[in-house]
Amino acid sequence: MKILVCISKTPDTTSKIAFTEGNTKFDENGVQWIINPYDEWYSLVKAIVLKEKDPSILIHLITVGGADTEPIIRKALALGGDEAIRVNNTSTDSMVVAQEIAAIAKEGAYDLILTGKETIDYNSASIGSMLCALLDTTFIPNAIALEVNGTIAIVKREIEGGEESCETSLPIILSCQKGMAEQRIPNMRGIMAARTKPLKVVEASIHNATTSIKKFDTPSAKSGVKLVEAGNMDEMVRLLKEEAKVI
Repeated sequence: MKILVCISKTPDTTSKIAFTEGNTKFDENGVQWIINPYDEWYSLVKAIVLKEKDPSILIHLITVGGADTEPIIRKALALGGDEAIRVNNTSTDSMVVAQEIAAIAKEGAYDLILTGKETIDYNSASIGSMLCALLDTTFIPNAIALEVNGTIAIVKREIEGGEESCETSLPIILSCQKGMAEQRIPNMRGIMAARTKPLKVVEASIHNATTSIKKFDTPSAKSGVKLVEAGNMDEMVRLLKEEAKVI
């Protein structure tokens, strides 16, 4: 079985977010970059767990980005990927990213494609569904558990108000979230091995973006809270109605 795991570079959650050039560009100064947690903790680690049960499984990693993404993809290799592909395209357009991944996936004939539920920067949660359309392959979003038995996959996913179990044949695309696997830390052996694992660079094939970023805005500063004395229900109702305007 061949697994393709989609890896994205995102800012660390503790990074200070700022913009430059009239709020049209993200300020990368001082930003610590990490593997998108949904890609690392749930998608990649689940692929590694499957490989531990069946060593014949091949895990390929793919990222779409510039040379600055290579430290991130090397860390993913250190965790347990067998080889990696970097598509040299820095577009932030989700469709462009999905098209680049789909082109590689078609050539690789993968049985299982794993993505994170979303990235923690843009939160678009769109790559999995776009890959589904581009590859005409079954897509199951918000997966929290996966078992593979031959060519059959049993997937449990989160739905509103509960969980749903699905059974389908491979190949499939999954977007993974909390519950799929547990976080792992690269060990020294994995870090050393990652230095010699193949990392193939493929030039961009898609150049026509469907969207562009015009401007970023930060959330408005939170206002102070108002404390209401216990038992003063009339004042509470007045504040909720006249100031908060929620009733």
